[in-house]
Amino acid sequence: MKRVPRWRPPLRRARPGDVRRSSLSARDLGAEALAGVLQRPARSALTALGTVLGVGSFIAVLGLTGTAASQIDARFNELTATEVAVEDTGGSDAARVPLAFPQDADRRIGRLNGVTAAGVFWRVRLGAEQTVRSAPPAGAGAGERAQVMAASPGALQAAGPRFSQGRAYDAYHDGHREQVAVIGSATAARLGITTLRTQPAVFVGDVPFTVIGILDDVDRKPELLMSVLVPRSTAEHVWGPPGDERAKMLVATRLGAAGQIAAEAPVALRPEHPEYFKALPPPDPRTLRSGVGDDLSQLFLLLAGVCLIIGTVGIANTTLVAVMERTGEIGLRRALGARGSHITAQFLAESTLLGLLGGLVGTSLGTATVVAVAAVREWTPVIDPLTVASAPALGLTTGLLAGLYPAWRASRIPPAEALRR
Repeated sequence: MKRVPRWRPPLRRARPGDVRRSSLSARDLGAEALAGVLQRPARSALTALGTVLGVGSFIAVLGLTGTAASQIDARFNELTATEVAVEDTGGSDAARVPLAFPQDADRRIGRLNGVTAAGVFWRVRLGAEQTVRSAPPAGAGAGERAQVMAASPGALQAAGPRFSQGRAYDAYHDGHREQVAVIGSATAARLGITTLRTQPAVFVGDVPFTVIGILDDVDRKPELLMSVLVPRSTAEHVWGPPGDERAKMLVATRLGAAGQIAAEAPVALRPEHPEYFKALPPPDPRTLRSGVGDDLSQLFLLLAGVCLIIGTVGIANTTLVAVMERTGEIGLRRALGARGSHITAQFLAESTLLGLLGGLVGTSLGTATVVAVAAVREWTPVIDPLTVASAPALGLTTGLLAGLYPAWRASRIPPAEALRR
């Protein structure tokens, strides 16, 4: 039986359009990028270090700013929110009335509901030759130019003093114009006063004052630690009313009462002339917190931005070096059918992967830093979840931008010239 041959279509010459163009799947692209990163692990780690620092700084800055801002309310409530300052302006009678605070100013303000302590103070004006010394004026040695403050017992109590030795003067000392003094620890050290057992005295000019207390610290008005404090009535008797600097009143209140006390204080002090005084309530804690947060964010976000720029330049430089080192590989791929877009995608994927890895590691380090600092300071760490979620994307974007020019440069290398290298 004769075999019939199978029919075949006639052969025709291949045309350029009949050649199937090469393609690169996303899976292959990811595998090539991972292989390129793992091929030189040490270089890849150093390259991603800049992104790690930048993203880590970004997380740490925002986290620490939020954590610190959350603590401001508590610290504000403890001190600043419970402090009211009353200034003696004198109004239109300032020249005629050098001291508008009445003698019983402490008692008048103390009667207001919410006040825990209040008192008047001012800086004593001394002559050019009046110094503070621990020996009589005829003794040897030059005196100290220490600050002398006239302060009522209530002012000293409102400052929240803590004594290393002795105690504060009281209403008896003030009422009888006793020549006693309370000095700060720094002033005591300069004057050579180490103990109160010998009943030491300080001489302001030629006026002696027996030291009955040495301040170790205060909650308010830290300038008191550098001063010699004497009773208000004694200062008025020795040096007269305030001179260049008018008197002020420090009022310590319970939490939540400061605003009301500031409104009532001028009338309570001088019902006939409330315009003589200007009461300053504490600032809004929300404004304070916002201001501190903005200052910290602007300062440290600038640092984070610098780190990200350094990371971008590092990734771009390393990727460009890799392009030059892998010129032969690029030429071989092009000769086997890879298009320029494939080469661009490969190097972009490698730089993007480095940026993403740097972003992930930086996010972890930044979060750990915030938690560690909060633990040491005994704070509650505050980190916005949106910030943590967006930080790796920031690293990815950094790597993508860093790889644009090297990837474009790799795609422009002619295959024939690449193979000859």
